[in-house]
Amino acid sequence: MSENVTQQPRVSVVLPVRNGASSLSAAIDSIRAQTELRWELIVINDGSTDDTGQILADLANADPRIRVATTTPLGIVQALNLGVDHAHAPLIARMDADDVAHPRRLAMQCDYLDSHPEIGLVSCLVEFKSTAGAAGGYERHVTWLNSVRSPDEIRRQRFIESPMAHPSVVFRKSILNEHGGYHEGDFPEDYELWLRWLEAGVVMGKIPQTLITWNDGPGRLSRTCPRYSVDAFYRIKARYLARWVKSCASGRPVWIWGAGRVTRRRAEWLLKEGVACAGWIDIDPRKIGKFHAERRVCSPESLLSSPRPFVLAYVGSWEAREIIAGWLARNGFVEETDYLLCA
Repeated sequence: MSENVTQQPRVSVVLPVRNGASSLSAAIDSIRAQTELRWELIVINDGSTDDTGQILADLANADPRIRVATTTPLGIVQALNLGVDHAHAPLIARMDADDVAHPRRLAMQCDYLDSHPEIGLVSCLVEFKSTAGAAGGYERHVTWLNSVRSPDEIRRQRFIESPMAHPSVVFRKSILNEHGGYHEGDFPEDYELWLRWLEAGVVMGKIPQTLITWNDGPGRLSRTCPRYSVDAFYRIKARYLARWVKSCASGRPVWIWGAGRVTRRRAEWLLKEGVACAGWIDIDPRKIGKFHAERRVCSPESLLSSPRPFVLAYVGSWEAREIIAGWLARNGFVEETDYLLCA
């Protein structure tokens, strides 16, 4: 074993697991195969009832860099916070029991943070593999998040979807001390963390290389737990988006682009957060002129009046968002200054 193994770790990898025996060895082997040797792996065995405990005991016995904390079932948030509390390194890497890190992942992400002191968190591109049915939505999400790469893109597009896969990130532990760790609630804990840290001014980057395989199985929490439902994402998004609009839209009238039933239902979370919506925008002539929640549906040309309103494009389709952004740009609207893409 290399002498580097006994040095102070450069990065602490936090891996919570419950009943992950079928994939855990491959995930941990991918960490042990890293070109960066100065790591510690902190595994929180969160009330497992399968062979997870024995697998972890054998691996920890074989490699002193692996540290295991076995608990009664805590849930993902408490397990994550327990893991980071046990971390000795200045950098925290996330890892899940069903994913596989590529050999240079830790080295490249740690080097990136060392050479970019202004960046607080760095992600990477991810390879998506699924053994579950109906994976089309996940595949589209991965295609999108792999396209959102620069710090400016991550900041501007954070209200569309979560711009980073949780197990792909490495961040500075100091951010936890300054802005807090994972919060409990009826929302996805990772997306809430990104929104909170971005709101606080944390700059996030992404290495434009695939450094992790994100495996989607039928038992993955994002498929089985209501805190990762579509409505849960829109609820937490609305909380942070409403604060942004109130502070940055400068009192201008706010119009929501998208008057379909699904879009209106999702936008209701934003209205409940106190955003005053002047009306709806849509290109469907069958909708224009109608009223929903006492707000009129108007054509895009209505936005060309003075004073210029602020537009929230709340349409879920990637293609539709591109069309909307193109129309707004051609008519002099500037992203973040005059409009945001939000869904």
